[in-house]
Amino acid sequence: MKRFDSKVVVVTGSSRGIGQAISVAFAAEGARVAGIARSDQAETARLCQEVGGQFLTITSDLSTGTQQEAFDLIAKIIEQTGRIDVLANNAGIIRRAPAADFSEADWNEVMRVNLTTPFFLMQAVAKWWLTGGREKSPAQTRLRIVNIASLLSFQGGITVPAYTASKHGIAGLTKALANEWAKERINVNAVAPGYIATENTKALREDPLRNKAIQDRIPEGRWGRPEDIAGACVFLASDNADYLNGAVLNVDGGWMGR
Repeated sequence: MKRFDSKVVVVTGSSRGIGQAISVAFAAEGARVAGIARSDQAETARLCQEVGGQFLTITSDLSTGTQQEAFDLIAKIIEQTGRIDVLANNAGIIRRAPAADFSEADWNEVMRVNLTTPFFLMQAVAKWWLTGGREKSPAQTRLRIVNIASLLSFQGGITVPAYTASKHGIAGLTKALANEWAKERINVNAVAPGYIATENTKALREDPLRNKAIQDRIPEGRWGRPEDIAGACVFLASDNADYLNGAVLNVDGGWMGR
């Protein structure tokens, strides 16, 4: 028996990078994955099927999301799958500019994608759980929410004020919602990735000086892989993490301990 047989896992930003790796990791454990992204997800679907899982493609642009759109999106997934067992809030964007020149448009877009929409999705899935989903679930089943935070949930970063603010916000929401919902059998935790080789960090990896400085500071001596984050998400969504609530787990090759 695989750990997520017959369970439904929702992953945002599932078309590539960390979101794709999370989707494949859950699929390998038997989950039916509902992937939400605005770009093509054919590769993710293929990879999930290759490891024995199922993949449901949900096309949505989270950068324009409102509260009602988030509720409608969750309702659509439940209509097609019957339930949700795990929500992995992964979708995120980054905009780089000196703080004095940072535009209002970039600020608003980053905050919507990275903080506002994740909150509305958590709100929607918790509302479903609290108003009937829990009663229809097997005894002692839990709803699991796993957010993707960042090292910049703890640090300030350079020329990424909106991203830093949004990721501090994700860490705070993870704790605040755990305080409210733990008694309802809802686990709300987060993974804080270190420097991971994805599209968001391409500019840093292509800068010889920044790339060397970053790798020299990581005790592991390498950039992380999306799969490093996926394993932590699967753990936090598993029965092994029943007593973890409001935690922000650093997966950073030792960066924060340096």
